[in-house]
Order: sequence, then structure tokens, then C-alpha cells
Amino acid sequence: MSAYQAFDNEKAIEYINTLGGMFPPDAKLSCYEFGDGNLNLVFRITDQHQRSVILKQALPYARCVGESWPLTLDRARIEASALRRHGEVCPDHTVQVLHHDSEQAVTILEDLGHLSILRTELNAGRTFTNLGRDVARYLATTSFYHSDFYLTPGDKKALVQSFTNPQLCAITEELFFDDPYLGSERNHYPEELHGEVDKLRQNAALKLAIARLKQGFLSSPQALLHGDAHSGSLFVDDTTTKFIDPEFAFFGPIGFDLGSFIGNLLLNFCAQHGRISEASKRRDMHTYLLRTIDICLSEFERQWLDLCAQHGSDGTLQVAGYAEHFVRGILQDAIGYCGSEMIRRTIGLAHVSDLDEIEDTEARLRAQRLALEVGQQLILHARSCQSKNACYQLIISVLQ
Repeated sequence: MSAYQAFDNEKAIEYINTLGGMFPPDAKLSCYEFGDGNLNLVFRITDQHQRSVILKQALPYARCVGESWPLTLDRARIEASALRRHGEVCPDHTVQVLHHDSEQAVTILEDLGHLSILRTELNAGRTFTNLGRDVARYLATTSFYHSDFYLTPGDKKALVQSFTNPQLCAITEELFFDDPYLGSERNHYPEELHGEVDKLRQNAALKLAIARLKQGFLSSPQALLHGDAHSGSLFVDDTTTKFIDPEFAFFGPIGFDLGSFIGNLLLNFCAQHGRISEASKRRDMHTYLLRTIDICLSEFERQWLDLCAQHGSDGTLQVAGYAEHFVRGILQDAIGYCGSEMIRRTIGLAHVSDLDEIEDTEARLRAQRLALEVGQQLILHARSCQSKNACYQLIISVLQ
């Protein structure tokens, strides 16, 4: 197999057989495609003994739109490279890459089918004790070891070049920072939200804060990010938390990933008003989500500072007080990016099932309005947060 061709089930099996080593020689393979994302084909390939792998293939266009939205196949290389680099420093929370082929834009991954997608579980009201701690460890570890605090300037600059991802970054730039505030035909939301959206677009202070967040995204290559760290990119069970799908990976502001994750927990918080009817159960779920956010913020700060103290390699950046100053900026950024995630997931192109699948129309509208309001307030007040505790208290205050 030489020139790129999009796979079907038969071609996926043929490809696996040409590799050798993925299954025993006598394996009888079956395959089905189950990708429900916006960009790629995803196949599960299984033998008669239920051993399985995942084969992911990038398409040369956005699957959710079609060939009218072309995309580079190089995103498959970037994704596999990001998984490998993140897996080197945080293997417990990164899906394992078994094989990558840039020509076919194919990556073969360990099958996490025994785990569940976090978004689906949260929507059902299920909770995971280790979630906040595990996500904090992944985000702190992967960002520290790909930052100026650890890498030499030459190594860092070479990696920034290798992970330049302009097409997918452009998608993020437009969907996060342009479309909700400037208007776009890609946006979609109920007629009943037109008043809230018009008010949002006329808020000069909000648009000024969004400009600052976009500028940071465009020009702050602090570390190698996952780039799409939402609750649909996490597989979980009671003991395991693993990130998948970093095809939006690039060197950017560290707070972006942290903010994206927290934003998805807050979207779920808003959605639970329309999902759990029993007040005590809803209160328990809300308490869990807020506690997870608190743990994630605290553990991220603690682990980042510990890593810097133990493994920081740049003498100038090791000066007393600078790491604390740097992490404070990460947390401020995270609160702002958290708010932008909430807004774009409510009125932009790519929504979340947390909100959209609330069956009762009025309850869904109330949850969407809350998400918009919370998102705006976080963006507007992010820079006032001078500590981790202040970040958490801001979140609490805007939810009341």
C-alpha cells in the first residue's frame, strides 16, 4: 500500500495484516468503523480471542462538513508525536501508540474499550474519585517537561517548529475567539437565545478580554499542549484516566488545556439542572464537579511547582518567586479559556451533548443561558484572580 487511500473495514484489516506483529499469525480478524467525531475514521480490529487494537485514520477533510473543508493529513503525525512525547513523561494517563504511518495518516492505538468516555459518564451522573488528581498530573507533567523550565532553548525551538499545526490551530482560533463574538454562519443556537447572544456581542469589555485570550493563544508557545482537552477526549473508570485525540496539539499557553477541561466540567454542572430532577442527587453531582475542579486546580499548582523545584534546569527561571508568578498566570489564563470554552460550546459550531441532549426544552434553555452567563463572568474577571483559591472562589461566585 503506497499512495494515500481512505480505509474501509476490509482495507483496515488488510493494512493490519501487512504490518505483522499486531496479532498472532493465525488470527481471524473482524473490523468495524465507529468514529463519531468531526474529523477522522476510527476502526476497532478484533481477533477471535477478543484481542483488539484501534486504527485511526485522518481524512483529508473535516468529516463533519465534507470535502468543502479540506484539512492536512499531517495532523495524524502531530497527534501520534504528541501522544508519544506525552506518554514518555506521563504514561499512566496517555493512550499508548503502537504504530504510526504518516503516508497513510494512520495511527494504531491500544484499545481503551474497557473504559468509558468521561462525557457520557458525567451526563449519566456517574462520578470518579481520582479524576481531578489524574487530570492535574497529566496537565502539569506534560506541560512542565515541554516548557522552558525544563528544555534547553534550542530543543524547545526545534519542538515548536515540529509541532506547528496551523490548520487545526486556525479552527480553534475561529471557533473559540471569533465566531461567537463576531458572528458566523457556522454558529447555531435556539431562537430564544438571540437576545443573550446579541448582548454578548455588544459587550466591549468581554470582547477586549477575548482579544487578550486570543493573542495569548496565537503567540505564547509555553509548552506542548493536548489542544482539545475536553471530557470527550478522556477515557475513565474507577482507577484509570487516559487522554486520547491530541490532533490539535501545538505549543501554546499552558492554561488553555486546563481551562478547556474545567470548562467542560462547568458545562456539565449547568446541564445537570436539566438532567437530574431530584434535588439531593443534583446537589451531590454539583458538589462532586466543584470538588473535582478544586482538586484539579490545587494539584496542578502543587505538582507544577514541585516539578520546577526538583527538575527545573534554567537558572534564571529558578530565581525565588518566579515559578509562583508563572503558575499564577497559567491559572488566570485557565479561567479565561474556561469561559471561552463554555460560550463556544453553547452557541458555536461544536456543541456538547451535556446541554444539547436535555430533553425538556425550557430546562435546556435555562442550562444554556447559565452556561453563557458563567462563561462571560469568568472571562471578565479572570485577571483579578491572584491565587488558586481566588480562581475557585470566582467559579463558586458566578454559579450562585
